[in-house]
Amino acid sequence: MIGFISKGGVLVIPILFCSVLAFAIFCERFIRFAVLARRGRLVADQVDEMLKKGDQGGARQAAELSQSPMGRVLTKGMEVVNQDRETLETVLEHAIEEEVSRLSRYLQALATIANIAPLLGLLGTVIGMIKAFMVIQQMGGKVNAAVLAGGIWEAMLTTAFGLAVALPTMVGHSYLSSRVDKYEAQLQGGAVMFLKAMAKGR
Repeated sequence: MIGFISKGGVLVIPILFCSVLAFAIFCERFIRFAVLARRGRLVADQVDEMLKKGDQGGARQAAELSQSPMGRVLTKGMEVVNQDRETLETVLEHAIEEEVSRLSRYLQALATIANIAPLLGLLGTVIGMIKAFMVIQQMGGKVNAAVLAGGIWEAMLTTAFGLAVALPTMVGHSYLSSRVDKYEAQLQGGAVMFLKAMAKGR
């Protein structure tokens, strides 16, 4: 493998850097989402139960202690709970947008890596092909098939490396994006539950 990498040319280095960065981003987001799922699983139900009992102080404390996106959204809702419904809905909507933006952090970088890795590979292949044909020209066209084939496969290594990085990165980005969409739906559901509980309490 080291031999293949060394033959791929200088552009293999940024491709490998992209692979390391993509892996680090995926692991960070995956662990982050796993932790948030445990923290925010029950907070919406807890807040709903307390609000139905008229315990706004307990509801706010439960939301704050959860340290989750759902808890932060509900906490901001509790801050304006005594204002009109339109204001409450606006605050909740803005809070959800903030949390979704926070959850989506680094996903754009992951998408960028998936896009540029194959382009870097293609650039490396083009440069390698140019070098191969320059050698052919210098030799006056007197090259055998083995020499020509060797130059071509070495030039195409960077494209293979670029695709090998881009494909799993695209899959990882798609998976993480689906998790963000799921969290957004959960936040919206929790906000609706909160609004219903407040409407019953008034």
